[in-house]
Amino acid sequence: MIKYADNTIAPQVRQMWKTVFGDPEAYVDIYFRDKYHNNNTLVYVEDGKPVASLQMLPYMFSFCGREIPIAYISGACTLPEYRRKGYMSALLKQSFHEMKKRNIPLSLLVPQEAELVDFYARFGFAPAFDAGMEELPSLKELLARHPDDLYGAYREFDEWFRGKDVTVQKSFDDFRSIVEEAALFGFPSKRNLMGMARIIDAESLLRVFARQYRDKNFSLSVKDFLLPENNDAFVVRRGECKRQCKECELHFHVGVDELVQLLLGYHTSSKDEPLRSLFPEKKPQMNFMLE
Repeated sequence: MIKYADNTIAPQVRQMWKTVFGDPEAYVDIYFRDKYHNNNTLVYVEDGKPVASLQMLPYMFSFCGREIPIAYISGACTLPEYRRKGYMSALLKQSFHEMKKRNIPLSLLVPQEAELVDFYARFGFAPAFDAGMEELPSLKELLARHPDDLYGAYREFDEWFRGKDVTVQKSFDDFRSIVEEAALFGFPSKRNLMGMARIIDAESLLRVFARQYRDKNFSLSVKDFLLPENNDAFVVRRGECKRQCKECELHFHVGVDELVQLLLGYHTSSKDEPLRSLFPEKKPQMNFMLE
């Protein structure tokens, strides 16, 4: 059975995190104080015991000149003795429906191990963020420039990313947690993270894209094997996106995994025409995610 966490289950979710990830207690304290919320936590319960869980953390994401809500999948874990029973698969599928109810059009995650890329690909996630080669600006140096002024440090931090497209944005509360976590580990250097993305609402994202690129005119069909509401034909023309009949002539067909890469501009310059011209290449960024 899948349910949202409550105050009785929350301590068991925390213990599950400790068992699976083995993080230091001080880090777990920060996460469960600042990021964890019952109403963002799905739990698989077997015989009255929570055996798998994940969090859907809310962030804002700059996309095509706007900021849209996203859900970042965090803490996805299953107790060792309950693995290979499909519990995480069920939780991920349920999370997509919960995001849809909340009008969240896009989900992101960072696979902690290379083999998890293939696992998440089975659920429509696709690589959309490259691991950075260069170090990001130093938080330690940033704080030194703003002694006793955490909000002043946040304003400068925010300026690093707020103007960048296809980038996960952070609130002041996010920043406060980021700083505390960094201090815990001696302010290690940070780089952009390798991440994956999954479309929850194709029409919503295509609509935002159309408004930004009013000169782009095309039609396409989308195939989504998990969210049938995304299975449709769409036409983008003159700044608008509408559904159209599947019998009409279509320019191309894409799976939901390829569509998220196109919309985020992930290595689109390597695509064949007309995709290369229709979807401008960008550099999606995800970083400082309490990783």
